[in-house]
Amino acid sequence: MEFIMSNNLLREFEQYQEEFETSAIETLRSGRYILGSRLRDFENGFAKYNCSSHCIGLASGLDALWIAFKILGIGIGDEVIVQANTYIASVMGITINGATPIFVEPDEYYGIDADKIEDKITNRTKAVLAVHLYGIPCEMDKLVHICKQHHLILIEDCAQSHGATHDGKMVGTFGDVGCFSFYPTKNLGAFGDGGCVITNSDELDQKFRIFRNYGSQEHYKNSVIGANSRLDEIQAGLLSVKLKHLHDIISERQSIAHRYNEGIKNQKFILPKVRPKSIAVYHQYVIRTKDKEMREHLIYYLKDQGIDTIIHYPIPPHLSEAYEYLGYHSGDFPITEHYADTVLSIPMYNGYSEDEQKYVIKVINKF
Repeated sequence: MEFIMSNNLLREFEQYQEEFETSAIETLRSGRYILGSRLRDFENGFAKYNCSSHCIGLASGLDALWIAFKILGIGIGDEVIVQANTYIASVMGITINGATPIFVEPDEYYGIDADKIEDKITNRTKAVLAVHLYGIPCEMDKLVHICKQHHLILIEDCAQSHGATHDGKMVGTFGDVGCFSFYPTKNLGAFGDGGCVITNSDELDQKFRIFRNYGSQEHYKNSVIGANSRLDEIQAGLLSVKLKHLHDIISERQSIAHRYNEGIKNQKFILPKVRPKSIAVYHQYVIRTKDKEMREHLIYYLKDQGIDTIIHYPIPPHLSEAYEYLGYHSGDFPITEHYADTVLSIPMYNGYSEDEQKYVIKVINKF
């Protein structure tokens, strides 16, 4: 069997190749490449898909985060509570605005542990950032209650969770703003960078649209100091194609996850769990080993058998060089650090064949 990649984007492209190529050619021939009808169509379609009032297309998922914090008035002197085991972009969305991240350990589902949030609330706490890591929703009912009780802003990082739900409600619609990435590896991925925010607030919708376009609603009339962060027409058109198929894309990934859940019998590994009332979309399928040494052995063993893997994520933000100034040390967040040492993402992508997956399961069970 040929080498099995951890993620093979070409497979999904080939499934809808004709539609993608038609969309790209039509956009190129239209002569309109920024803030045109394709972006409007995608924004309307994605808002409807999420049962949200508004979608505003932006240049990346990181832009979605930092602009959301900016628009919501979070900055110097403010604190934002966030899980310690997230990707560093989540934290950058906070710190770009001068605010301080206050880290909380994750729960067994890799989301923020809602039971540990209230101990971290101070008179400087302004918001909570919930990250639906790996496509598994956080405990949103508790988070909504805590934020309402303490008058906190709730922002959702949905970069890995397009289409996930908790208690029948789409992630991204529980808080004030839902932030999405359309990086190519995402379940709803573009063919380059892209992102968006969704909101039910008419006022926030207007503010985002002005801010993303140099702070201008009318050409050359700039009401605020904004940014250049616009989802372009080519990417919007391609995303509209994929949005039509997103139900099938997610269903395929859920089927792959189900086969892993049923097929992996090796007791050395901890398989991902989904909390009651939640439906996961499996941006990644992440297993855990006993310790870091076992993970290293597993990585090399799988590679020898022609199977690629990836670690999401080997260095938690609080231990990164970028955030040394926060003063954290190894051991400050033991659950997060244990996850960083033991998580491993095994192959998960659309177009991943059942025969390939059976081989991977067989190899893992023999470890």
